[in-house]
Amino acid sequence: MFRMTGQAADQVRKAAQQSGAGGMALRLAAHQQPGGAIDYRMGFDEASDEDIRFTSEGVEVLMTPEDAALLNEAVMDFVEMQPGEFQFIFLNPRDAHYTPPTE
Repeated sequence: MFRMTGQAADQVRKAAQQSGAGGMALRLAAHQQPGGAIDYRMGFDEASDEDIRFTSEGVEVLMTPEDAALLNEAVMDFVEMQPGEFQFIFLNPRDAHYTPPTE
C-alpha cells in the first residue's frame, strides 16, 4: 500500500491551508512513461465514486484504481535536495529509475 512520511504529510497540510484547500483530500496520479519511468502528479480534489480513499499520516488520499496499481508500495517524502531547496519525492519500486535507499 502507498504511504507518505510525516514530513510529507506536514507539508501537504501546510499547502492545503495556504491554498484554501483545507478539508480537501490529496489526489495522487501516476503515469508510466515508455522507458519505465513514472510521472507523478498531485493536487487537492473531491472524491469520485470510483476513487480509492485512505488516510496516510492523517492526510486523506485519493487515487484511481489504475493509479493505485502504479503507486502500490511507493513512499512519498518531502526532503531537502540542496541547501534550502525542498521537494516532494516518490520512492517507488515500480519506477525504472528507482534506487533502493541504503542504510
